[in-house]
Amino acid sequence: MRSAVCPGSFDPVTNGHVDVFTRASDMADQVTIAVLVNRTKQSLFSLDERVALLTASVAHLPNVTVDVFEGLLVEWCRAHGVKHVIKGLRAVSDFDYELQMAQLNFRLAEVETAFVSTNPKYSFLSSSIVKEVARYGGDVSGLVPDAVSDALRAKFATTGGA
Repeated sequence: MRSAVCPGSFDPVTNGHVDVFTRASDMADQVTIAVLVNRTKQSLFSLDERVALLTASVAHLPNVTVDVFEGLLVEWCRAHGVKHVIKGLRAVSDFDYELQMAQLNFRLAEVETAFVSTNPKYSFLSSSIVKEVARYGGDVSGLVPDAVSDALRAKFATTGGA
């Protein structure tokens, strides 16, 4: 069985992410979305909320699961017997960083990385942009799964856009 991982913080998951997960599910028998635990970064959604939103967003993909990891991705890969990472790229600026990470992951654990170019209809989309639009009451429907749109509305209704 060929397994792959799609790592990230996914705060929150966007339709661009879901597009990459869908395409990854065609490339591998089993795909795990690995949600990064980053204690130095202030996330809008808690780890449990991100996992729940991701799980709901990929429920239509039977060979995709969600897990969490902290520390080095290659350690998670070793522990789970995964040798392939699949990453979406939006722009050249993404490639510069992701290429370095791919080369480092190969050097550390011979984990291969495959890059999937983002569907052009999502090339402008990032979690940061989605949060900014939602924070100021903008409509993010069509940019994120419905569950995420609802969660963003609820989150900013209780924080007053803070």
